[in-house]
Formats: sequence, structure tokens, C-alpha cells
Amino acid sequence: MKIKLDENIGRRGIELLQAAGHDVMTVRDQNLQGASDETLFDVWGGEGRVLITLDHDFGEVLRFPPERGAGLVILEPGPRLTPGSLLGRLRDFLALAETRSPFGALWIVEPGRVRVHLRGGD
Repeated sequence: MKIKLDENIGRRGIELLQAAGHDVMTVRDQNLQGASDETLFDVWGGEGRVLITLDHDFGEVLRFPPERGAGLVILEPGPRLTPGSLLGRLRDFLALAETRSPFGALWIVEPGRVRVHLRGGD
């Protein structure tokens, strides 16, 4: 899978996804750190990559329709953001991605569950 990581996910997340065989590009790779959500959305939309972020603003599906790109994944690490909780949510994402594709959908990966919003409200 082709993945774009937002700037709020560090090197250990990149390494975990690459070790699972995914093609990972980061916001930093494209010098887009600090870019507006709209700019990032426009760039991501044309790349054919799944965007993985901690930014809940991307959950606004009317503003950022997931079907405009290859999919959106918002990681919700839990009450405290720690490296372990972040890696745990990435592992949860990887486990679900083995059985289904995030293409055109919004996945919100929380501790103990994944909420999936399909394109068009399906």
C-alpha cells in the first residue's frame, strides 16, 4: 500500500509501516511541514496514497472527502499520546489493512476498535 504520513508521526512509525512492506512517504519528505490542512489535502488527493494522521480535522468528511484520495486514517492513541500508544494504533491499522482496503474511506483507529466510514455514507 502507498502511504503518506503526516508530520505528527515519527521515525518509528515510518519504520513499522516500511517493515510491513508498505511504500511510505512523509509530509517532511515533501517539505510540507506546517502546511495548511487544505494544502496537504490537495497534495495528498492526487498521490494515490492513504493519509495517516493524528489530526482530527481530517475527520470532517464534508471538508475533506476521503474518496478524493486513496483513503484517510486518523489515529486516536487514547487518553495519553505516547510512542507506545501511537505504535499500537499503527499496528491496529496494519491488522485491519490485511483484510480490507481503506481506499475511499475514513478509518478512525481507536484503542480497541476501528470506526470505518465508507464513501458516500455507505
